[in-house]
Amino acid sequence: KIVSHDLRSPLNVAEGYLELEVASDARNRESQHLVKAKHAIERSQTLIEDLLTLAQAGEQLDELESMRLVEVAKGCWRTVETAAATLTVDATHPNSQTQTPAIKIEADRSRLKQLLENLYRNAVEHGGDDLTVSVGICEDGFYVADTGRGIPESERKDIFEVGYSTDEVGTGFGLRIVKQVADAHGWDIDVTGSEQGGRGSNSVAFDL
Repeated sequence: KIVSHDLRSPLNVAEGYLELEVASDARNRESQHLVKAKHAIERSQTLIEDLLTLAQAGEQLDELESMRLVEVAKGCWRTVETAAATLTVDATHPNSQTQTPAIKIEADRSRLKQLLENLYRNAVEHGGDDLTVSVGICEDGFYVADTGRGIPESERKDIFEVGYSTDEVGTGFGLRIVKQVADAHGWDIDVTGSEQGGRGSNSVAFDL
């Protein structure tokens, strides 16, 4: 906790002064230097949060509970900056072909939220325009898919490694957190998709 506070505090102070500077003069709101400074602070804060999550949570779980995947998936979407992206949740079980919104999974709620939120952020950051993110039930678990640009098959084995990123937007830690959460639950991960992008271009399935 001490380390967490020491890392966050200077950035919080800097952000506070920056916001005061912007508020003090309307002309400052258009200053590209201040805009870039704010983005740099926000990126640093995201990086710190991801690093702390990796360091503190590890592969430890708190109490497992039975929860409705549909509700958790929708709730996590509301906590992430999703721009113009769209979320669809398909509660159709592949074996019955009927909607089963009450279907439940056993998980550590806070860790499952970390997993979903990081997958959402990753999709939004790299997905481009008209992005749709889908969460659904598969035969042995659940999946998260998106319509963004596809991941080359040769890179799919590397996407959960620390520092992996296809551009400079992400921190390179989000998907590692996803892997960490899955491993903690004993879930297997299967990454599929198309390199051409479009519907179902990226799909991450979790076998429970």
